Amino acid sequence: MGLHFGPTKTIHKCKTHNFIRKSHNCHWHFFFNLSPPIAKNLNPFPSHYFLQTSSPDESFHGSKPPRIPLKHLGYRTDSASNLKLSGNLGKLAKKFRSVKKEAQDALLDYFHCTRSLQIIDAENLSKNTPLFFDKLLKRVDIDNAKVGPSFARFLRYHPVNEFEPFFESIGLRPSECLSLLPQNLMFLNDDELLLENYHVLCDYGIPRNRIGKIYKEVREVFRYDFGVLLSKLQSFQKFGLKQSLIGKIIASSPRLLIGSVDRDFVNLLKNLKNLGIEYEWLEENISVEESSDWKHMLQLMCFLRNFGLSEEQLRHLLTLHPSILLQSSGRFTFCLSGSLLKFGHTPGSIQNLLLDFPHIPVVKFTRNLLRCYEFLVKINMDAQEIGKFFSLHATFLGSCKLKKASTIFRQLNHCQDTLYELVKEDPFVLRKWVHGKKLTPLPVQKRSVTLHKLKTEFLMSLGFEENSTEMEKAFKDFRGRGDELQERFDFLVEIGLRREDVIQMIKLNPQILSQTLDVMKSKVNYFLNELGYSMSDLVSFPRVLSYKMERVKMRLLMHKWLKCNVEDRANLTLATLLANGDEAFMRLYVNPCPGGLEHWKELKKMVCSDRMDNHL
Repeated sequence: MGLHFGPTKTIHKCKTHNFIRKSHNCHWHFFFNLSPPIAKNLNPFPSHYFLQTSSPDESFHGSKPPRIPLKHLGYRTDSASNLKLSGNLGKLAKKFRSVKKEAQDALLDYFHCTRSLQIIDAENLSKNTPLFFDKLLKRVDIDNAKVGPSFARFLRYHPVNEFEPFFESIGLRPSECLSLLPQNLMFLNDDELLLENYHVLCDYGIPRNRIGKIYKEVREVFRYDFGVLLSKLQSFQKFGLKQSLIGKIIASSPRLLIGSVDRDFVNLLKNLKNLGIEYEWLEENISVEESSDWKHMLQLMCFLRNFGLSEEQLRHLLTLHPSILLQSSGRFTFCLSGSLLKFGHTPGSIQNLLLDFPHIPVVKFTRNLLRCYEFLVKINMDAQEIGKFFSLHATFLGSCKLKKASTIFRQLNHCQDTLYELVKEDPFVLRKWVHGKKLTPLPVQKRSVTLHKLKTEFLMSLGFEENSTEMEKAFKDFRGRGDELQERFDFLVEIGLRREDVIQMIKLNPQILSQTLDVMKSKVNYFLNELGYSMSDLVSFPRVLSYKMERVKMRLLMHKWLKCNVEDRANLTLATLLANGDEAFMRLYVNPCPGGLEHWKELKKMVCSDRMDNHL
């Protein structure tokens, strides 16, 4: 038994497999189609590729030739993701750039020379498919041989599904590629229409890594017959568009390639032309990375005209700030205008803002504005103040890329209320708190002195003498900052109480001003408006504002019931009703009265229900 290799008289090449075989004098010959460098550095006949055949003396004439087993006669057609991770080339490629370069050259040679793809396509598939390339390298083991020949030999016996690197090279993600792989094809040359239409798009200047977007949105374009796609693209030239601009427009709006000409697109071109804006402006500013919505752009132009912009003003605005129309098809401009209207801007003030728009993209301006809004909310500025703030300083706020509120609090070492005072006093202090600037915190001692001074001024306005024992005691009794205490004091005066009465009330019950303004408002409203008590009742017993709302509600509602059902309980004072503890109140005024306990339980359920609703 033997295996012979040598010259033969008649050679038959197998089209499907990468080898040549010939029967000569009852011998079987097996040749690997290796290039000289590979043959020099590699053993082209590993042990597991040997053929088993008859001896030279055996003849097949008149009898059925013996079966010749060949373990790896065919090649594998597995995709790269289905092969086992057993090679070491991937690790070497990460360590050595030269190894990666040799492997890429071998892959380029495979696509161009072996698979007969155009050199530009082969280079794109080999160099712009990092995920596919890395997976492939992990399957190759070089075994002390040169990288290029080892990789070439691997590809010879494991041809790749060429649609995988193709889809990655046109900008599709691996998760998107899996569902797009054709079931019955693995070589690109077998899909002539796909390659033809792909080349037409490339020749029109569409970036190869943006063609995937077209493939996803309008896959039927790649099934157009020869010449159809080119004819559609050339039809856009009748509008006066250059080929380079057509490529950008198609990349941003692939649906223009299907059906008849988009009317919204044509109308937008007419609008730009009527404004005196050349198509070069569109070519310079349209982005292939975004999807263009021509109808939305038309609506925005109409919207801006309704704000009072003249044709000349609109032309000037779009020429200086193309992002207003082109960025996200004008969606951020709509968002900006809507936000400003909510903050109290008028169409006229928005028009002035647009005409004085800073030289930054509208998306950055809008995000800066919203970041400033979040910051103002964090420092407890109320809605009316924020609206006024935005109406006065919208252009300035949109130009400031403010740091996050938490970052400003931490780096300045300030509390929210102190920052509120700083911003209220000087809005342009926000310029110091933008990205890229280092914030210097105020010394703690200076902050304490400022807060102490504000509180001292408030207490002196109530009649306390500075540095006196009464002032020292008042500092402990009146909890809160001076500005907060002043605000709560002013509220009590504004509801109709005399200043002298308020001073007397809070001196007797300092804890009244220790509550937040919202809590004080809710208590006063309930006491005066819902229960029907008078201002004089509040002055005579100011401590009613110190108790919890649940306690005040239940006891005063119970008193209302007692006045209707128990005669000797009708003239109870506020002090009597509220000062007693819960057990004493139940023993004296609830349990002795017929039906009192049942009514008390109903009141308790009602108050608890109201509290839950308020929390929700």
